[in-house]
Amino acid sequence: MERKAVYRLMVARREMLYVHDQFDHCLMLVEMDGEPIEYQVGVAGEFVSRRSVTFHDRIRGVGPMKGYAVTNFQHGSICSVFEGQRDAATKLTVGTWKIYKGLGKLSDIEGSGTFTVRQGERDREYILEVAGDYRL
Repeated sequence: MERKAVYRLMVARREMLYVHDQFDHCLMLVEMDGEPIEYQVGVAGEFVSRRSVTFHDRIRGVGPMKGYAVTNFQHGSICSVFEGQRDAATKLTVGTWKIYKGLGKLSDIEGSGTFTVRQGERDREYILEVAGDYRL
């Protein structure tokens, strides 16, 4: 089943370490909380919470990222892994995601897809757009 969702992500914690091998090269570990802006209620019920932890390797704000997210619903949870790349010109992070574990009513779920992250209107706010195919 193809689904789409849009989430508001807020930075809960960010740690940055500069590598010092070239100008503005840093490693970041970012923890974010999310809430839906647009999503369809599925078999697991209403949205409860979303938390992600992401590792970024950036030079002048551009570079790869990889992370994990746990999305909780009334009757189940989804654990997913994602990878992406931030583009300098568009300032968008685009990538792919895949479910590696489901819990509760979602224990047999499989799924993968694509995502785009853009800066939100407020400080420490990002907008995540997710599309993909889910199978139960």
